[in-house]
Amino acid sequence: MIAATPTRTRRKQERGLTLIELIVTVTILTILASAAVPVTMFQVKRDKERELRRDLWEMRDAIDHYKDAAEMHAFQTKVDSQNYPPDLDTLVTGVEVQGKKVRFLRKIPIDPMTGKNEWGMHSMQDDPTSDSYGGQSVFDVYSKSQGTALDGTKYSTW
Repeated sequence: MIAATPTRTRRKQERGLTLIELIVTVTILTILASAAVPVTMFQVKRDKERELRRDLWEMRDAIDHYKDAAEMHAFQTKVDSQNYPPDLDTLVTGVEVQGKKVRFLRKIPIDPMTGKNEWGMHSMQDDPTSDSYGGQSVFDVYSKSQGTALDGTKYSTW
């Protein structure tokens, strides 16, 4: 029989992790993960805000193009509309201009803050500080979210 050498015995004892090493490793990983969560949440919120700004700009740009075309007498509008579209759906469905259908918006975007494609609207006749909509025409759009942005402003004021 061969006698066990001191190196062989040590190697058998050094295999695997001790409980202390495992606890320290898990603790370090937990600290790193808990530090990453707020950063990830911040990034997600910032991305949604960027998307909201883009969607609002896109709809407002479509409203402006509709008004410009109406003022160039490309099509008829209601007298009390001041050449603004009657609703957001009109920007998507389009209007007839010299026998061709002209669309100003591909689709009504989904509000990234509320998850719905419902937007607050103002007409020229509405009080700009109120959230009521008279329904005459769409002069401006805003988010119906009551949340607060990273810069401290309300999304509904954008």
